[in-house]
Amino acid sequence: MESQYFKTLPSWTYTSEHFFELEKKNLFLNNWQLICHISNIPNPGDYVTFDLFDERLMAVRNEKSEVNVFHNVCSHRATRLLEDEVGNCGKRIRCPYHAWSYDLSGNLKNVPHLEQFENLDLPKYGLKAVEMEVFQGFIFAKVIPNDIPSVAVQFEPYIDELALYRFEELEPLGRVTMRPRAVNWKQVADNYVDAMHIPVAHPGLSGLVGNSYGVEVSDNGGFIHKMWGDLSQTRKKILSNDLYKKYLPRVSHLPNEKQMHWVYFRLWPNLAFDVYPDQMDFMQFIPINASTTMIREIPFALKDERREMKVARYLNWRINREVNAEDTDLINWVQEGMQTSAFESGPLAKTEICLIDSAEKIRKAIPVARLDREPESEKIAPLNYDLLLSPHQKSKVSLIHESTTRDLK
Repeated sequence: MESQYFKTLPSWTYTSEHFFELEKKNLFLNNWQLICHISNIPNPGDYVTFDLFDERLMAVRNEKSEVNVFHNVCSHRATRLLEDEVGNCGKRIRCPYHAWSYDLSGNLKNVPHLEQFENLDLPKYGLKAVEMEVFQGFIFAKVIPNDIPSVAVQFEPYIDELALYRFEELEPLGRVTMRPRAVNWKQVADNYVDAMHIPVAHPGLSGLVGNSYGVEVSDNGGFIHKMWGDLSQTRKKILSNDLYKKYLPRVSHLPNEKQMHWVYFRLWPNLAFDVYPDQMDFMQFIPINASTTMIREIPFALKDERREMKVARYLNWRINREVNAEDTDLINWVQEGMQTSAFESGPLAKTEICLIDSAEKIRKAIPVARLDREPESEKIAPLNYDLLLSPHQKSKVSLIHESTTRDLK
C-alpha cells in the first residue's frame, strides 16, 4: 500500500485560498521571518520595514546601538508609522497622522493635546514589541509567540560551517529586490529543495557541479534543508562557468574544501541562504495569496576590492540568472498542472527527502492537508480544527473525514 508520506501534497493545497488562510497562522506568523541584516541599519534611527499579510513590522536601531523589532503601528489610531522600506527617522518615530512620537526604544514620549486624554498612561501605549533574534548578523522576528526553537538552535548542526563565512561582517551588494511569481509559495519552496531536477532542467548549474550535488535534512528535527555542490566536479564546458572558476580568487578565511563549494540552506518554511565563496544571497518566499508569491532577495558580501572578485560576483549573477529563468518556467508549468483535473498528487522518491519532510511538516501543522480531495471551502477551517483535537476526539474526526470524502464522490 502506497504511503501518503511519500506523496506530494494534494494539488488543492496549492490553489485553495481557504487553505492559504490556514497557512498564514500555522506556517508563517508562528515561525521566524527575516527582516534584514544588521548592516542595513548601522546607525541610530536607521530602520527597515517588513510587511507580512496584515502584519506591519519594523526593525530599528536605538542610541545604544541596540536593535528592536516593533509593530509598525501607532498606539493611537493604528496608523502606519514608517512608510518607506528603509530610512532614518532621527531620534523619534513620529506618527504622520496625529504626531504621537516614540523614542527609538519604543517608549511613547509625546502626545499633542495631552491634557485632553484624561489620566493617559504613556508607558501603556508604547510600541508593541515583537519577539526577535539576531543570528549571525541577520535580524529575525516571530509575530505569534510560541515554543518554536530559536534560529540559532535550528541552525545548530551547521553553526561551525556558517561561521567560516563571517556573516556578521557582511554588507549589502545592492538593494532588496522583489520578484513576483504567479504561483503558490510552495512551488517556489519545493523547487528550491528539489535536487532531482538539477541534471534535467539546469544544464549550466549541473555542468558546474557535476555529480557532486547533494541534499540532507538536518538531524535536529529537520529545521534546515541543506543542498551543496563542488565546482571541482565540473563536467561540461560553459563559458560563464569556466570564467567564474578562472577568475574566482582565493578567499583567505575559507578552508580549501570551501574554495570551490556552493551550499544552500533552507530555513523552514520560506527562507533560503545561498552561500558561495564570493558572496551570499538570501531569498524569502513571501506569499501574497494562494496563487501569487513575491521572492524577496538581496546579495551580501565581505569587502573585497580585488578586480577578480568583482568579475567572479558578476559571473555568479549571470549563472544564477539563467537558473532563475529556468526555474520560473518550471514552477509556472507545475502550478498550471495543479489547476487541472488530471492531477491530485504524485509519488515521491525516497531520496527526495526534503520534499518528503516539507510535506510532512505541512500535514502535521495543517492536518486537513492529509485529505486527497478538497473539502467544500467553508468546511476546510472547521475540519482542520477538528483534526487538531486531542486523541480522545479521534473517533469523531474519523467520522467527519469519512463523511467529507463521501460527499465529494
